[in-house]
Amino acid sequence: MTIKIGIVGYGNLGKGVETNIKNNPDMELVAVFSRRQLAGTISGVPAVTIDKIEEYKGKIDVMILCGGSATDLDIQGPQISKHFVTVDSFDTHPRIPEYFAKMDAVAQEAGTCSIISVGWDPGLFSLARLLGNCVLPNGKDYTFWGKGVSQGHSDAIRRIPGVKNGKQYTCPKQEVMDSVRAGENPEVKGNEAHTRVCYVVPEEGADLAAIETAIKTMPNYFVGYETYVNFITEEEFNREHTGIPHGGFVFRTGESSEGVKHVYEFALKLDSNPEFTSSVLLAFARGINRMAQTGAKGCFTVFDIPFAWLSPKSGEELRAHLL
Repeated sequence: MTIKIGIVGYGNLGKGVETNIKNNPDMELVAVFSRRQLAGTISGVPAVTIDKIEEYKGKIDVMILCGGSATDLDIQGPQISKHFVTVDSFDTHPRIPEYFAKMDAVAQEAGTCSIISVGWDPGLFSLARLLGNCVLPNGKDYTFWGKGVSQGHSDAIRRIPGVKNGKQYTCPKQEVMDSVRAGENPEVKGNEAHTRVCYVVPEEGADLAAIETAIKTMPNYFVGYETYVNFITEEEFNREHTGIPHGGFVFRTGESSEGVKHVYEFALKLDSNPEFTSSVLLAFARGINRMAQTGAKGCFTVFDIPFAWLSPKSGEELRAHLL
């Protein structure tokens, strides 16, 4: 049976979902919904303003919400889950319990299903941490992000007076990762385990020293981190820094008995953060659709979906080829 998909939001993530639909032959994209009046879509499916979304009740099995966590999902998630099964990538880690409670209350009352915080962190990294904790109960967790583009930090750089363009990469410190891999269990905080590397195209005549100071002293973004600022030309920026790569590592180190040490590692290296995230969203759209078909209602996370439900293959096929 074909799963009918709707996309809400048409930025990088929404376009990534649209692009990756073709890799899922059991899915069909029905429409893209946006607050803006779109001229059209890449795939040619209808572009619909979000105020008309309820007209698609019964025509769409799963809505994939591609808005941002800061402002969009808090509003759109509860509103849309009243009428549709939804998937989103809410990624403000400290607020996940609060957002889950809000979405669960709405979905329970409406009799729908929602799955939140789907992506690679939270998402696949969360599953890696859970599995590591289960198999190595006597151990320690480490998560490293990068080398990859931080879109929020890059936007903060571009807002500094005198900056024409800019991008920031979060980079794990190799020496810290080497220590973790060696089972040395270093005591490090997140800011001590990563550097922030900035590439800035300045406006003509801009005060470079002032820009560098503004970056390094920016609270909530760069203060406390080892930060490097590199000034480059616009040509170099366009040649080397237009992509959105990312990735990272999850480690669980521990002992099964005294002196018997183990290191568990999960790693991702991504050419495109939004395209990979969209692939994860589509897999879990399949999973939450199956959850809904069982008659379940309420909010769920990646911890609640059986892995087999993420695949279009039958149990027999999975046992024959992947087990």
